[in-house]
Amino acid sequence: MAKGEGAESGSAAGLLPTGILQASERPKEPKKKKQQLSICNKLCYAVGGAPYQVTGCALGFFLQIYLLDVALVDPLSASIILFVGRAWDAFTDPLVGFCISKSPWTRLGRLMPWIIFSTPLAVIAYFLIWFVPDFPHSQLWYLLFYCLFETLVTCFHVPYSALTMFISTEQSERDSATAYRMTVEVLGTVLGTAIQGQIVGQANAPCLQDSNGSELALAAANHTQSISSLKRTQNAYLLAAGVIASIYVVCAIILTLGVREQREPYEAQQAEPMPFFRGLRMVLSHGPYVKLIAGFLFTSLAFMLVEGNFALFCTYTLGFRNEFQNLLLAIMLSATFTIPIWQWFLTRFGKKTAVYIGISSAVPFLILVALMKRNLIVTYVVAIAAGVSVAAAFLLPWSMLPDVIDDFHVKQPHSRGTEPIFFSFYVFFTKFASGVSLGISTLSLDFAGYRTQGCSQPAYVKFTLKMLVTMAPIVLILLGLLLFKLYPIDEEKRRQNKKALQALRDEGSSSGCSDTDSTELASIL
Repeated sequence: MAKGEGAESGSAAGLLPTGILQASERPKEPKKKKQQLSICNKLCYAVGGAPYQVTGCALGFFLQIYLLDVALVDPLSASIILFVGRAWDAFTDPLVGFCISKSPWTRLGRLMPWIIFSTPLAVIAYFLIWFVPDFPHSQLWYLLFYCLFETLVTCFHVPYSALTMFISTEQSERDSATAYRMTVEVLGTVLGTAIQGQIVGQANAPCLQDSNGSELALAAANHTQSISSLKRTQNAYLLAAGVIASIYVVCAIILTLGVREQREPYEAQQAEPMPFFRGLRMVLSHGPYVKLIAGFLFTSLAFMLVEGNFALFCTYTLGFRNEFQNLLLAIMLSATFTIPIWQWFLTRFGKKTAVYIGISSAVPFLILVALMKRNLIVTYVVAIAAGVSVAAAFLLPWSMLPDVIDDFHVKQPHSRGTEPIFFSFYVFFTKFASGVSLGISTLSLDFAGYRTQGCSQPAYVKFTLKMLVTMAPIVLILLGLLLFKLYPIDEEKRRQNKKALQALRDEGSSSGCSDTDSTELASIL
């Protein structure tokens, strides 16, 4: 009897496909090779991060001083434009994330169509932000095109950020691609700083001497000279906007041609995507995500305060009117060269250790800036040293978010399509905080007595700028580092999640084979 059963079983094994045999009876499949990305793939993916950083750097460092001293917008209106623009930008992130989660997969993927179709409109809106209209109440012009551009660049950046999870299933490859991306993004900030700063720096906005000061101006002559100089400065901002818009288009083309989205095997089998609000509830109730966002919310806010007020701080508090663009360039070049070092460091010592050391390293230099008197050489040394911390602040959030998403997938293996929600809400919180910081800081300058186009500012304005660039960021950094103590994903947890996800992928692949083999068996019978 047993012998007969064995013969029957052997005969079935000869007739039936191996996929429908018991797992113990299947021939062992060769071990799959790791899905490695080529350097070309990583570079093409990384280049896609440059448009957001080039435009964001130009807007972050220069929009405030442009509105106040070039567009001649009063400080109260400028604070409203900056706050509403950033708040609207923050609101559009989850909205775009919702729309992406409902988008079907196409021949180009689910994320790429958003990147392709938003690019030309975003470029036009960006250029018009830097155009000074010749009609009253121009505040509405800047508010309209600032909000429009932020909406369109969100349609580019949210899908691009979520693309991290779809370029490879290998965690190490995603980390490596993220390091490439951060290097290029910091290079993007260097480009944005260099292009905007050097072009605009050749035509500094004119300043008006205080009539109570030692230098008295001749009204008619100074008025004519001021108008001519102001026009040159406005044209310089337009030229810089045109160059940056061209870079935006070129980078979008390289990203589109050089990167292909990949679906997870177990995601492809899910018939219907998860409802957005259910996914949102699950994402915001995921403990590691909430703790990561809380920590980076404070640290990002600290660096945004420095970014938004640095040009005014250098111009009026330190008195380096013709040097601030070079100081910005020094910071960004230092950050660019330090990104690979931080990538090595987090690989060697872990991401949480890199957070504590990298971000806290900014504190002593901010204290030095607060205490020192005007000294250009010391300021350059501090700028170069501060770039080291800026590099860590750039790299670490985007390197740690995929770990949180992997942890979520291990705990919720059937909850697919939530990646855009993770990325969009992280960006939402940081942008909203940025809007609040810029609005409050510009409003603080108004209360302190900021004078539009002034060659110098009152002592209260200089003191306010010093507090906004030094003491406030220090407090925010320390609060953020305290919150990182609660973040639970260390290197051991990452390794466990990697093994669990690989098991899910193997299960999904074998499930796909079983479905195909069942169809073959039905046709045989």
